[in-house]
Amino acid sequence: MKYVYNKLVRDKIPENINNTEGRKANYKILSNEEYLIELDKKLFEEAHEFIEEHSVEELADLIEVISAIMKSKNISLDDVEKARKIKNDKKGKFDNKIYLIDVEQDYVDEREEYELNKEWRKN
Repeated sequence: MKYVYNKLVRDKIPENINNTEGRKANYKILSNEEYLIELDKKLFEEAHEFIEEHSVEELADLIEVISAIMKSKNISLDDVEKARKIKNDKKGKFDNKIYLIDVEQDYVDEREEYELNKEWRKN
């Protein structure tokens, strides 16, 4: 029986599979470009798994993928913290549990139209 995954996995997964009798992992090493594409996919996968379980383990997986993205894009935690602080100062945090229902206005805002029509928002 063959199980097809076609996805980015942690470094020791092929070794762990190959150390199990009757199992053999077939894999390849991705180029930098392929790696970034697969990290984006993995980010969605781990976010969905965290949403399903809300477990510490799934949150750890999500942070691990974010860490790999930061490393591959040469972004430091200090860079992220600075950007987070700037955004918090400008737009606030999520402490007050505010849920925006809608906005009424007299004109069409192209940026809002673009944001609201992103494919991933349709689910």
